[in-house]
Amino acid sequence: MTDNSAFHELFGDVRLMAILRGMGVERSLQVATTAWDLGITAVEVPVQTPTDVEALRVIAEAAAARGLHVGAGTVVTLEHVRQAKDAGAAFTVSPGFDVEIVRASHEAGLPALPGVATPTEVQHALKEGLTWFKAFPASLLGTGWFGAVRGPFPQATFVATGGMDAASAPAFLEAGVRVIAVGSALENPAQLPALSALVKGGAD
Repeated sequence: MTDNSAFHELFGDVRLMAILRGMGVERSLQVATTAWDLGITAVEVPVQTPTDVEALRVIAEAAAARGLHVGAGTVVTLEHVRQAKDAGAAFTVSPGFDVEIVRASHEAGLPALPGVATPTEVQHALKEGLTWFKAFPASLLGTGWFGAVRGPFPQATFVATGGMDAASAPAFLEAGVRVIAVGSALENPAQLPALSALVKGGAD
């Protein structure tokens, strides 16, 4: 039986998570610093290339100096789990639900945040012992999806990922989403004030 209840502590009361996809080492660190300065304590670095893995390693070191945590994203192979652990990641995030990846992450001491988009996936993941899920692609699922799924699965907690920004986030938070994952929005200076306001905004 796996367990990812550690995300309650990893996210705390912060409503946003930063995703740094394919930015390279230097730019990833710059955007991570922007996120941290806004109060976004959780950062995800997808690991699809060797450069991504190096970026994860550098950002994990910088985060540790602040007492913060960084996760590895787009974890879809057992090798990705190993790379995440070696690079200093504190958790893994996947686009879909793969029980093998979830179990390998758990065994490595890394809580896993699997992607779900259907009630069937949520039900199977809950059976595995998980309670936190990445709803992906959230912008296509829509806000109504969360209320509908929360009916039969009230114990499920969701991180909305995919197409999220400062404009769309409030509606998803109102729909019961616990955390909004943002990427390119962090590189848009016009969105930073609104993102800052959202860091601890919204209702449980």
